[in-house]
Amino acid sequence: MNPDGPLIVQSDRTVLLEVAHPQAGAARHALAVFAELERAPEHIHTYRITRLGLWNARAAGHTTEEILGTLEQHSKFAIPPGIAEEVRDTIRRYGQIDITREGEELFLSCADALVEAEITRTAKIAELLGPRDEQGRFPLAAWSRGVIKQELLKKGWPAADHAGYAEGTPHDISLAQENWGLRAYQRDAITRFRDNGSGVVVLPCGAGKTLVGAGVMAELGTSTLILVTNTVSARQWRAELLARTNLTEDDIGEYSGVIKDIKPVTIASYSIMAAKRKGEFAHLGVLDAKNWGLVIYDEVHLLPAPVFQLTAQLQARRRLGLTATLVREDGREGDVFSLIGPKRFDVPWKELESQGYIAPAICVEIRLDLPTSERLEYAASTDKERFKLASTSPSKSAVVRELLTLHPEDPTLIIGTYVAQIEQLAQELDIPMITGATPLSEREDLYAKFRAGEVLRLVVSKVANFSIDLPEASLAIQVSGSFGSRQEEAQRLGRILRPKEDGRPATFYTLVARDTVDQDFALNRQRFLAEQGYSYSIMDATEVTQKLPMIHSGYAQDSPR
Repeated sequence: MNPDGPLIVQSDRTVLLEVAHPQAGAARHALAVFAELERAPEHIHTYRITRLGLWNARAAGHTTEEILGTLEQHSKFAIPPGIAEEVRDTIRRYGQIDITREGEELFLSCADALVEAEITRTAKIAELLGPRDEQGRFPLAAWSRGVIKQELLKKGWPAADHAGYAEGTPHDISLAQENWGLRAYQRDAITRFRDNGSGVVVLPCGAGKTLVGAGVMAELGTSTLILVTNTVSARQWRAELLARTNLTEDDIGEYSGVIKDIKPVTIASYSIMAAKRKGEFAHLGVLDAKNWGLVIYDEVHLLPAPVFQLTAQLQARRRLGLTATLVREDGREGDVFSLIGPKRFDVPWKELESQGYIAPAICVEIRLDLPTSERLEYAASTDKERFKLASTSPSKSAVVRELLTLHPEDPTLIIGTYVAQIEQLAQELDIPMITGATPLSEREDLYAKFRAGEVLRLVVSKVANFSIDLPEASLAIQVSGSFGSRQEEAQRLGRILRPKEDGRPATFYTLVARDTVDQDFALNRQRFLAEQGYSYSIMDATEVTQKLPMIHSGYAQDSPR
């Protein structure tokens, strides 16, 4: 207990953090290891200690004593006895069940007879187990290795998988580090993954997740399947691997809707994996037939259900998940844990910002009033219609124009969700746009011109949320989003976090219709960024010209740069 600490630990497993406390930053970073941010208003943030959070922490090497020590160090009051016991019991559950290999056979064993009795009386688990042998082990079919881990997690008994991995077909891969080198945290992430076999590495956008993937490939020297969000991302992975490793054009294949080229390193999109033909996932079998030694899941938080299905069958392969956030809006974080692996490495965004590896960011929410005619239409609409009406209010166009006037030379992304709104902005502002309907060649051409400075501004849909490398972008104006998606908020800010040569900060504006569901969802979207230590300035649209220069001026005065 620390009477001067910033935390209050409560018996319902919530933890309150006093935001203005001088120790708040240290406490926030320590809490993020095992607790999830639930609410983030101005002065008090609420975290919840969850089972999955504790199991991820344990799998990453954090002990019960370390976690309880964090709470003791920062808590104003004594930790409720029930919380300490809950933490101990939850962490004890990790590894009570082991999956091991003997020759070609897999076995499941329990450290406790009562645990064994519980799981063997669960129908979905019992049907996956063979007859108990003389050593107290249950044989497992190779195909059921992933499925049983999913079912065990649902029962609250996460299995420790010690069955090892197939080496895959060897392939020489080495890093070409003539003019660059891996950063310390990237090397640490690679080592943590190598030593544990499978799992997830969580790093901010712009912090070099692709280089971590390349480093793991070089460590293992084996054939690799890389799964990505779209074809643009596939081409970027290909270019990065050609630039950073000894791999050649002949070593890297693309498996997409257009090209079906399987090589020792093959890059495929999630969409092609999820595509069906005559009711069957036609491409899963084709790719599963290859003797991969490593499967990399880029933006693993987006994994679609069919790819989970394939992954359940790929438990003999090493699996690396890469993401900026493990938040999934569908609540399937448990499937990432059981099928890809636990979180192996994580670095707070603000820590990398302080080291200069990602740009600092100024986040501003600008609230505007709906005109009377729109307000009346909003009031008469259904709940489903209201969000779109508020998000796509034509009133936002004038604010966008004003912001562009204040940032005449900043490479800018104007980001929205609704295509009609994007088309309207692109036409009114005479700015090129990119949506899902934009041909791949045109997208790549516009991205290339943006990187080269030939195009200063782009209006983009959610196709630009993920895996798009635009290091020059320093300003993002978000006009609409996907309801309360925290993962989308993190990804969109990530588009502008590459460090700038002159050290200036990135600026992230969000336009919100006041007193509507647009504002309600905006509060939820900010939760992830609040967890990472970012704060939002909130202002009225009528104050933009007056107040924004003051905010930027204040940042410049406070910045060590």
